[in-house]
Amino acid sequence: MTVPSTYHASPSPAERAAYGRDARRRVPRSSHGSFEAAPGRQDPVGVVERQSATRLPELVPVRYGRMLESPFRFYRGAAAIMAADLGPRPHTGLTVQLCGDAHLLNFRLLASPERHLVFDINDFDETHEGPFEWDVKRLAASIAIAGRANGFPAGTQNGAVRACVEAYRRRMREFAGMRTLDIWYAQDDADRLRELMDSSMDREARRRTTEATDRARTRTHLQAFTKLTRPTAEGRRIAADPPLITPLRDLVEDPAAEEKALREVLEGYARSLSSERRHLLGRYHLVDVARKVVGVGSVGTRCWIVLLLGRDDDDPLLLQAKEAQESVLAPHADGEHHDNQGRRVVAGQRLIQTTSDILLGWTHAVGLDGRPRDFYVRQLRDWKGIARPETMDPGLMRLFARLCGASLARAHARSGDPVAIAAYLGGGDRFDRALAGFAQDYADRNERDFQALGAAVRAGRVRAENR
Repeated sequence: MTVPSTYHASPSPAERAAYGRDARRRVPRSSHGSFEAAPGRQDPVGVVERQSATRLPELVPVRYGRMLESPFRFYRGAAAIMAADLGPRPHTGLTVQLCGDAHLLNFRLLASPERHLVFDINDFDETHEGPFEWDVKRLAASIAIAGRANGFPAGTQNGAVRACVEAYRRRMREFAGMRTLDIWYAQDDADRLRELMDSSMDREARRRTTEATDRARTRTHLQAFTKLTRPTAEGRRIAADPPLITPLRDLVEDPAAEEKALREVLEGYARSLSSERRHLLGRYHLVDVARKVVGVGSVGTRCWIVLLLGRDDDDPLLLQAKEAQESVLAPHADGEHHDNQGRRVVAGQRLIQTTSDILLGWTHAVGLDGRPRDFYVRQLRDWKGIARPETMDPGLMRLFARLCGASLARAHARSGDPVAIAAYLGGGDRFDRALAGFAQDYADRNERDFQALGAAVRAGRVRAENR
């Protein structure tokens, strides 16, 4: 029998662990304990402006306005700045499929195809191959920044960061001892989360956790349909709320021609789905399309919501087609080159998430300005429970940080080498303590960058709008 070239003899667990321990000599764990800006560090406002150059000009001020609401909101939109900060620094070489933007709000409750609630990473716009610690550092810094926003003292912030990194380290050690398929099947459903947290939660925390899971189950596509559409003489249509939601009919002079082009886009997207899911999609017909403003870092990229109907007006399907640009990590990391950035996002999501949207796919399209762009497509909303760090007390934030750290370890173990990463991290808390120091330093840096953007607005260099 001829063995396919994709199969090859793997290093033994002992060899993999030795590789991880050897990475400590290249990059000691204690070396992660601080952040100092490199000489000639790029102007943070300039980094954001370069991103804005490829975005819708009328929405760029909305992006800046959202980033200026708080240092945490700024951080959410500053993944490119952090990528430029981490890229030149020595790294472990222990590569995984990175989320690329692993901050607190990108971990949430989601619906599995089996209609179970699971806790997982949600945002993959910046997914790319890279050293595992880049995601851990972005998550750790977000915890410190969120803690500062809540007025927590530095010791409390550090405690939450260390709880997160400890959970990552301990779970990675668990994965290092597991069979490969067991790692792939591992997931954090709502029942398991409750079991993990019960021993550490007081009555109030249990109540809030139960409310969060119940609320997530109400955030369905039918709720989104009711909220985003209205009855018209022609049937249900997407309701205008410019500039946040602008129907296609209000953006172009010839909606019929654009609708024809969009049908071709949907056909291209359908080809990225498996045959049974193409069959499912074929049960729906296109009704309406609108441009939507989403998130913080994504504001200004092209994002469309697509309304399709099945049997009648009470049988909707809402899709979101979001522009996928090159990952902010791409200039700083090696990895596979993708001819379609939407495909990169989808491939990364499927590697990282335990259960992805059944209608997740990608396509390529020519925009209203005549320029070709890549998109990924998914259902607009399906059982999503979003954390609210600003409402968390120190104990609840520490618990949530633990959940995020453990979830990130599961994501990394699917695509990386858990044996090597666990060997690098070791059984002690040296890496945990180091990341607490890094998180404080980077939170300081983030505040200065936040102030720099505010100064740029006051000086008239850039314009901000609150929307």
